[in-house]
Amino acid sequence: MIIKNGLVYYKGKIVKRDIEIEDNKIVKIGKNLEGESYNAEKKLILPGLVNTHTHLAMTLLRGYADDLPLNEWLEKYIWPVESKLKGKDVYYGSLLGIIEMIKSGTTCFNDMYFFMDKTANAVVKSGIRGVLNHGCIELFDSEKGEREIKESLKIMKICEKNERTSFMFGPHSPYTCSKGFLMKIKDLANKYQKYIHIHVSETKNEVENIEKEYKMKPMEYLKDFLDKNVLIAHAVHLTKSEIKILKEKNVKISHNPVSNLKLSSGIAPIPELLKNDILVSLGTDGTASNNSLNVFEDLKIMALIHKLKDPKNLDANESLKIATENGGKALNLKIGKIEEGYLADLIFIDLKSASLNPEHNLISNVVYSMDTESIKDVMIDGKFVMQNRKILTLDEEKIIEKTDKIAKDLVNR
Repeated sequence: MIIKNGLVYYKGKIVKRDIEIEDNKIVKIGKNLEGESYNAEKKLILPGLVNTHTHLAMTLLRGYADDLPLNEWLEKYIWPVESKLKGKDVYYGSLLGIIEMIKSGTTCFNDMYFFMDKTANAVVKSGIRGVLNHGCIELFDSEKGEREIKESLKIMKICEKNERTSFMFGPHSPYTCSKGFLMKIKDLANKYQKYIHIHVSETKNEVENIEKEYKMKPMEYLKDFLDKNVLIAHAVHLTKSEIKILKEKNVKISHNPVSNLKLSSGIAPIPELLKNDILVSLGTDGTASNNSLNVFEDLKIMALIHKLKDPKNLDANESLKIATENGGKALNLKIGKIEEGYLADLIFIDLKSASLNPEHNLISNVVYSMDTESIKDVMIDGKFVMQNRKILTLDEEKIIEKTDKIAKDLVNR
């Protein structure tokens, strides 16, 4: 297929190019390419956005517990309800989240949760791309730790059955997992050549508790665990010495600005991380703490909050790169760029949209003003999963109706 006549975000610029797609990959970018074509006239073509940290089925808890600090939010509301979750809940909650992501231009997500076999089924059915981690909460109990590892290896095997499902190990955090357990996970990740995803330094309270327990900052405590295969969610509260450790170990970061603001966790030092050549990607976190899976919202807010100290921080181009190309690198996938050899995960935006005009600077308009209703078509893995705002792979109306019933039942069990 040749995608013709569109404006393409290519090597950091908006240019008129044709894109040739063969199977699930971009094989050529050029002018006047010949072949069976899709007319993208009056459309802007971007790589799909990459959400590098979420808890997808928490769509079921959207709006359930607002305006609370993280500890109270988790301990009094979220964890008690999550203990009642069933596989069917996670399947439908995942489908609802996938609908929201596709319609807002996200083509790949990294998900840490439970019943991940059900999320894998939702990914396969919908056509989206997902990186799945069983959330390991060992609670300093070696027997529970072994069960968590067993479940993780089960999910890893399930993910290997489909090209659009990948796997990471997902130890929840250093406050729910012992150091010994984390090192076991690291050994397994090395053995199977997988990445690791973990929450670290999300709140001041977490940092203070680790300092009190181990007489070290979190990144110092985790120094022998950290390496280039670790993707940390949050990293809000960091010292200069911890940033140095992150740089030395080539650790990757998933920045979750909206969730961090909503839970009053703080603002991660993203400009400092970028100055130290630390890879930063973008995540929404779960919808119970965001409350949206719209990465474009996080993209705009990220670009704005880091201008509090310097208006030159995170310009539109750099911000868009964080949400696309950096996301692909964080997940070790060839996504997030429109280049030859990359997977054909693309979004098609209507240039006739009021929110994108006038066209003084289209990249600026995409980051600061675009209404996601302007996203008309979405292609994932070389196949259209949405055209003219209609999802082709799922019955949106039935899924919304079903999840509403499940969500109301869940919080009243």
